[in-house]
Amino acid sequence: MKKTLTAIALALGAASPALADLVVPSLSYRTGPFAANGIPYADGFSDYFTMLNERDGGVGGEKIVVSECETAYNTEKGVECYEATKGSGALAYNPLSTGITYQLIPKVTADGITLYTPGYGRTSAANGKVFENVFNYPANYWDGASIIIKDILAQNGDDLSGKKIALVYHNSAYGKEPIPTLQALAAKHGFELVEIPVDSPGQEQKSQWLQVRRDKPDYVIMYGWGVMNAVAIQEAVNIKYPMDHFYGIWWSGSENDVLPAGDGANGYKMISFHGTGGDYPVYGDLKANVYDKGKSAGDGSNPGNVLYSRGMYAAMIISEAIRNAQTATGHSAVTAAEVRDGFESLNLTEERLTELGLPGFAQPITATCADHGGPGTAMIFQWDAAAKKWNAASDWIESDAEVIDPLIAQDAAAFAAENSITERCN
Repeated sequence: MKKTLTAIALALGAASPALADLVVPSLSYRTGPFAANGIPYADGFSDYFTMLNERDGGVGGEKIVVSECETAYNTEKGVECYEATKGSGALAYNPLSTGITYQLIPKVTADGITLYTPGYGRTSAANGKVFENVFNYPANYWDGASIIIKDILAQNGDDLSGKKIALVYHNSAYGKEPIPTLQALAAKHGFELVEIPVDSPGQEQKSQWLQVRRDKPDYVIMYGWGVMNAVAIQEAVNIKYPMDHFYGIWWSGSENDVLPAGDGANGYKMISFHGTGGDYPVYGDLKANVYDKGKSAGDGSNPGNVLYSRGMYAAMIISEAIRNAQTATGHSAVTAAEVRDGFESLNLTEERLTELGLPGFAQPITATCADHGGPGTAMIFQWDAAAKKWNAASDWIESDAEVIDPLIAQDAAAFAAENSITERCN
């Protein structure tokens, strides 16, 4: 491991920041079976900061250095990247991996660095009383499961008694996250939950979809990632499963997931905590300051795609937390501790989103000491295969707090007891 850390440090050394620069590492994955999803996200994350540097001179006059470290979606490599980059003045981490997140929670807590995991990671980190350095607003895995069930309820006159719903999930910490929520929702609404795991990376799913054909669930929910998503959608097409009864969490709803199935994917549904497409004003600034200058992180094929937009969203939130910290402290060269406080006091309004060139793109966020989870809302989108675009199929939907909040409190309390953490915010 020492050799690996040295190699990573040497690789990053060529792009070492100046003393005044603000450092935001990118634990990316552009290689391996999950690269198709990791690349657009990393591109959007990097391009947004490049835009700020080119257009505004950074954030508050401080240039942002995005030091990228390849994890290949491997937990051990992710931890190695963290150890190799944290000493560079890192202000926040966004690893895009639940497995890496679980390993980094105790590390960032000890090191006083923020871990920002929008829509992924440990769901109960929404409880700021226990997870001081972790933020997962605007929504989490359990919110996602609840929102999908709410939409299914709306399609069935709010009555799911006797219905059967299958969860096809990546057999990992990520894929298992929604199970307690769906079990609680099944008990509340009277539907039967069928759990169908898919081993990583998910290139072979014949047996799972034979089970779907045999069990005939009324709806299928997918918590997949990478190649698993496209394979699952194609297998669903093969058995003629109705696409408008097939829902994906926000990590199972990118263009890469549906395009391989062609017209067969038409009608597939996914949820997202932000808008889709490249029509937002911010893309004009990205074009003028990044793409046209040849400074894009990728090959230019990803702007406007769902995962590119999500990487951009994460960068926007981090930059706003940095700006918030600068305003609160009265100086621009903020520290990791000050940026953590900037995350905790974030007040992202619709007016501010409009100023950022993202009107209507996402829901406002008001964070507090106790609430690191945000509004817990998302929208349903449906794939139009002919137009090759996602169309909004709902307004913003709130998760079921009656079910979610007790589960978060219970899991956070267990984590606090296991790690001798005293709750704060009293």
